[in-house]
Amino acid sequence: MKKIALVATLASILSTNVQADALGIYLGGQIWDNQASGTFGDGSSQVDFNLADEKQNSFFIAFEHPLPLIPNIRVASTSLETKGSTTLNTEFEFEGETFSQGTNVNADFNVSYVDYTLYYELFDNDLVSFDIGLTGRDFDGDVTVSASSGSASQSGTVSVTDIVPMLYARTNVGLPLTGLNLYAQGNFLSIDDHTLYDYEVGVSYELIDNLAIDVNINAGYRAVKLELDDLNDLYTNIEFDGVFLGTTIHF
Repeated sequence: MKKIALVATLASILSTNVQADALGIYLGGQIWDNQASGTFGDGSSQVDFNLADEKQNSFFIAFEHPLPLIPNIRVASTSLETKGSTTLNTEFEFEGETFSQGTNVNADFNVSYVDYTLYYELFDNDLVSFDIGLTGRDFDGDVTVSASSGSASQSGTVSVTDIVPMLYARTNVGLPLTGLNLYAQGNFLSIDDHTLYDYEVGVSYELIDNLAIDVNINAGYRAVKLELDDLNDLYTNIEFDGVFLGTTIHF
């Protein structure tokens, strides 16, 4: 919540102190209806907890300027929250707790991240634009596995707090005389035993377009892959994917 508040404060400061004819501010958000699938655990074994499908939220602010060589700034916040349960068919260890075969265990996956991106517009016109940059993905959250039987209970929790570098890219193609744009954007990383991607493809419609403000409605498909090998003792092979609906406001 502190990071989301920081983003909101930055948006307020920028909105009241910059000139619209020289600088651009983009604010946006989306509701993402996704399916969660995959496994997580410790280094020796991972378990499929039958993770539930959930609706997630995502927000961003971007600050663009006309100064050469100095990168533009984009800050985005995404939450990934889901729960699941399964009956173990083998012994399972998680963060110092050993869960016996045949135990019914519950999982609570609650991880959010804030992306701090510096990027350049390689070209930008009414028909085609392309951005490229680098992102620092700041993970913050926890993953808990628990079980209870009668008066006995077990619980193991891994706290996820780390920053991972990723490549950022975005392209936009305008469809003349329609008010429609096709776009794709994403963050990508494949290094050591970590493989991460977070991309979306969609279409946007210019609902309002004037000198003071632009408002676009966006819809499309988004997918997040978290294949982590020992990120704060967490090992995962999880994917979240599904359709989204959002809006973008440009001052």
